[in-house]
Amino acid sequence: MSGETLNTDKKSRLRTISWRVRAALLLLCIIAGTVIWVTNSLLTDRFTQNTRNRAELRLALYSGNLLSELRRSAIVPQLLARDPELIRALETGDFSQSTARLISFVEEIGAASLFLLDTDGRTVAATDRNRLGENHRQSSYFVDAMRSNSTVFTVEPRESAGYSFTYSRRLDDLNIPLGVIIVEVDLQKFERAWAGISDAVLVTDSTGTIILATEPRWRGLTEDAALVRQPAQGAIERALQATSDWTSLSADAYVQGEAVMRKEARIPFRGWQIASFTTYTNVRERVNAVLALEIMGFAILLALAFYFLSRKNALRMALFQRESASLRALNHRLQREIAERERMQASLEVAEQSLAQSSKLAALGEMSAAVSHELNQPLAAMKTYLAGARLLVRRNRPEEALTSFTRIDDLIERMGAITKQLKSYARKGGEDFRPVELGGALGSALSMMEPQLRQRQVKIGRIVPDDPVLVMGDQVRIEQVMVNLLRNALDATKGEDEPEIDVILAAGETATLTVRDNGPGIEDLDNLFEPFYTTKQPGDGVGLGLAISSGIVNDLVGRLTARNGQGRGAVFEMQLPILTGEIEAAE
Repeated sequence: MSGETLNTDKKSRLRTISWRVRAALLLLCIIAGTVIWVTNSLLTDRFTQNTRNRAELRLALYSGNLLSELRRSAIVPQLLARDPELIRALETGDFSQSTARLISFVEEIGAASLFLLDTDGRTVAATDRNRLGENHRQSSYFVDAMRSNSTVFTVEPRESAGYSFTYSRRLDDLNIPLGVIIVEVDLQKFERAWAGISDAVLVTDSTGTIILATEPRWRGLTEDAALVRQPAQGAIERALQATSDWTSLSADAYVQGEAVMRKEARIPFRGWQIASFTTYTNVRERVNAVLALEIMGFAILLALAFYFLSRKNALRMALFQRESASLRALNHRLQREIAERERMQASLEVAEQSLAQSSKLAALGEMSAAVSHELNQPLAAMKTYLAGARLLVRRNRPEEALTSFTRIDDLIERMGAITKQLKSYARKGGEDFRPVELGGALGSALSMMEPQLRQRQVKIGRIVPDDPVLVMGDQVRIEQVMVNLLRNALDATKGEDEPEIDVILAAGETATLTVRDNGPGIEDLDNLFEPFYTTKQPGDGVGLGLAISSGIVNDLVGRLTARNGQGRGAVFEMQLPILTGEIEAAE
């Protein structure tokens, strides 16, 4: 009886142990399933948001690159339309040197091509000599340019494929049309750059027609029609992979039945839009990599549990050994999968480095636009002084002409200082600050703007205190802010019969310079100091003057504000910390 009772007790303990083992294994499976489900949900949302953020960043970069290229090329026709050699060639009909002159310009400008048309629309000079003699009389960029006094932008489909993007402007001599200069903008280079990424990118005009795309067969269609069409081996088809949609990601659009993430952005140029399509493959792979590690961890825990249980029950040792071998095989497979995920992570890091390099190129484009804007006023003044000097030389008044050349030399020095000081828009300055007398700086700024003010016959009201008003700063940059404010006031009074500008310099707790005009006022005060915000016509400005001025004043620990006047017009105020006698003595 004792033996039977002992066997019964052993069996009962074995059943109890077996029940506890089952409960522990069931609990471990529940915990593993819960952890995997929660991890999958959280990581899927997180990695999806990261992918969206990177897609938005790429769109902002692509949009900035396109806008920078378009604005950089917009000023080229205006400059070439004033070229005396091209004007003389159109007047005399001698185009022997015109093609060589255009070729010398094209590499520096960075345009796709340049060509010159006479009044009949015939190509008389071109960087591509094969185009000489072509007739463009019926082309819209020729017809619109002959009818307009400003630069005309045109988008036309090519005969082969894609679209051509051109700026055109009429060449005049004493208001007599002589011909048209055409600048073809190379936007296809962005398509070639986009072809190297896994996303599909397209750009639409204001009518919704695709004009740029990584998939050539999409051009000329609307976005809906392009997504329905069966594409060739394009960027999206290369990126799509056959994976089960177990993550239940919400799709923005479908291409060939596969869910993709769609992001779009506005290009502030003629109503253009840019959109990209990104697959969820990267999200799934990153989530799978983490889940594989968790599964491996739970598998190891399960193997340990079986190992310790095997020591208590020799009968189940063989089963535990077989399961351990199976788990080791699973471990090897998981390790290989993890190695593959690490390789793909390294590829992602390379892609992020490429994105950082593209951001540097975008910043370089913005700096080029800033330099072009800030050199506009000295160049305009130099042109006026050159015209006056030419007239004085013809009248045999060389001494007075020498004075104009002296002023031109001063302007050249100022241009060099501007190109050096423009770096303050990207980083903080303040190493070379010196006491600056604002009254003298204002006189220099008005002297620089004297040709434009005399030409427009603007009434200037100037109030300056008798005592010097001193601040600590850089005189060139302070004059740069003053010239920008005067230039904006001068532009604001173009439509007024009796334009007036009041300039008031006051000294109190701070040194305050007020510039008031009698123009129409400011409509959008919120975005006034944003980069590339402008109300001027294309070719008249790039919208960087006030943004640069605000950055300069902030570097000087001051404040630049704008408001509308009580009656009409705009009022700009620049406030700077005044330099008292005690501070100056301490310096």
